[in-house]
Amino acid sequence: QVQLVESGGGLVQAGGSLRLSCAASGRTFRTYTMGWFRQAPGQEREFVSAISWSGGSTDYSGSVKGRFTISRDSAKNTVYLQMNSLKPEDTAVYFCAADLAFALSSYGGDYEYWGQGTQVTVSS
Repeated sequence: QVQLVESGGGLVQAGGSLRLSCAASGRTFRTYTMGWFRQAPGQEREFVSAISWSGGSTDYSGSVKGRFTISRDSAKNTVYLQMNSLKPEDTAVYFCAADLAFALSSYGGDYEYWGQGTQVTVSS
């Protein structure tokens, strides 16, 4: 079992920055692909970013590419999402997730473990 806890969300003005953290506990974390997803009220869950267990491969949705950066520190069992140039449309609950796989995936159904989410609100 893997437990994931997100933190770092909050209220920020458009153009500002936040860094989300996902602290993992449990076994085999170092072998998991990690992803970030988000969900706004009345919307479906949306893929944001993913990173391989080695950190050597990353993927981003078109809406965040160039503004967000995903990274991981395997020694600390922590994954980060640096969010710059935030826009009101980035407002959502952000979830981190873990997928025991050899390849990256943007499909939420491929991820086995999920955190509780952290709220990000961007004011206009």
